[in-house]
Amino acid sequence: MIEKVAIISGITGQDGAYLAQILIDNKYKVIGLTRKITAKSYYNLDYLNIRHNIELVEIDLLNISEVKNLIEKYKPSEFYNLAAQSSVFFSFKNPIATFEFNTLSVFNLLETIKNTNKQIRFYQASSSEMFGKVNNLPITENSILHPLSPYGISKAAAHFTCIHYRESYDMHINCGVLFNHESYLRENSFFVKKIIKESIAISKGEQKSLYVGNIDVKRDFGYAPSYVEAMYLMLQKDLASDYLICSGVSVSLRELIYYIFKKLNINQSVCQIRNDLYRPAEIIDIYGDNTKAKTVLNWNYQLSVFDTLDLILEEEQRNYEHTIRNNKL
Repeated sequence: MIEKVAIISGITGQDGAYLAQILIDNKYKVIGLTRKITAKSYYNLDYLNIRHNIELVEIDLLNISEVKNLIEKYKPSEFYNLAAQSSVFFSFKNPIATFEFNTLSVFNLLETIKNTNKQIRFYQASSSEMFGKVNNLPITENSILHPLSPYGISKAAAHFTCIHYRESYDMHINCGVLFNHESYLRENSFFVKKIIKESIAISKGEQKSLYVGNIDVKRDFGYAPSYVEAMYLMLQKDLASDYLICSGVSVSLRELIYYIFKKLNINQSVCQIRNDLYRPAEIIDIYGDNTKAKTVLNWNYQLSVFDTLDLILEEEQRNYEHTIRNNKL
């Protein structure tokens, strides 16, 4: 039996690690891409105990020669493009760098695949931030895009680039439009991980306040390990398409905070609003319709946002206590 090869760009993030685990379980040889290999590159892979099942490769996706050499060397059957500058907050401060990487890297990958082997199945990590100023809810695959951040603009450009290559060159390109999705492996700068970690610190007397920006906006949140299953399912379908991956319900950030506070017996007064943490432009409310993913991909997702918070909080507390015990030894 010929071993399938899958390449994951951005493998060091939460999605890359969970996706790698799924591919390994399905007997793939997994090549992971990162801009620079450091000790931190292995953290999520070590946590899932899959480090030694993955070949990690340094690459600059803005260098098309490096991309061409990569594809010719590993001859993948599937390519999952998760690499991006993914912080909305950072994109306001560095819009040019955000747009450059999030668009040109996709052009380099698709142009290389077009010229090398159009049979390679490609997954693009699109984002709900592309929709921005929403006219009608819920969002569907056919909703109008009106992004409100440099990040959202860059993702919209990359999204339409993928559609162009799929329609013009008969390539198997799928765009997964993922709404906010969280896990223990999420970077600490992202909202849900930030409030959970800092709330635990407050409950232990290690921190006094939680500082936040606009917490009356509403978002559609889900559980990352389940969302990446949909990525894999997309590339197993013979017909390429675009799919919304979401829970189908939105909740306010205030509700999330107060839910965690109640779980940890924290007074709501420790939540402090800071104007400098507001974004220049903000999506007020957004949630999606996941009917297509559930029916076409047979993606089975039943978790509520509060189920997701419970899972992450439990894992975060377990690892916190484990760290404390080890420090005492």
